[in-house]
Amino acid sequence: MKFFVDTADVDAIRELNDLGMVDGVTTNPSLIAKSGRDIKEVTAEICEMVAGPVSAETVALDAEGMIAEGRELAKIAENITIKVPLTWDGLKACKVLSGEGRMVNVTLCFSANQALLAAKAGATFISPFIGRLDDLNLDGMELIAEIREIYDNYDFSTEILAASIRTANHMKQAALIGADVATAPPAVIKAMASHVLTDKGLDAFLKDWEKTGQKIL
Repeated sequence: MKFFVDTADVDAIRELNDLGMVDGVTTNPSLIAKSGRDIKEVTAEICEMVAGPVSAETVALDAEGMIAEGRELAKIAENITIKVPLTWDGLKACKVLSGEGRMVNVTLCFSANQALLAAKAGATFISPFIGRLDDLNLDGMELIAEIREIYDNYDFSTEILAASIRTANHMKQAALIGADVATAPPAVIKAMASHVLTDKGLDAFLKDWEKTGQKIL
């Protein structure tokens, strides 16, 4: 499973990228606002740092506006993925932009039917939002499983990009189900390395080592 980092914080991206943990980046208007920087400036910096796809989101609500904004965002770098919402106009924009050979990430997906439409429209990525479904006492992972089955049934090339990931357990479940990509905040990716038994074992090893009175350096 590929790891995308869901942030516009270039320092956080750089740290993970240096460890080989970054296959791409996703941003959205909220993350850009949080960065406090110009969208084109910060997106260009991220694109230069990361070799994989970098999602930059349109903000227009009509298909014509999304297409125009998408074309403008695509000028930033070769690895830009244009992000459009899963609305009827978003699907129209996806069809046009993907037809021009551009990568398109269709976001805010909450049903298997929506995902099927996105694949038919030529989406490069579909972004089902796990955490937001969980917030409504629905099973976000069930949606990932449904999309996986549908896409496999018909050999769609659209990649499932599990989004709105809140926990390390979400990452594990997405990988078990077979999501192609998971995008998560840096803190969630880092949390995957943590385990109480690892900490406990390390503490025991160090206490025993101190008893020997030895040094490695």
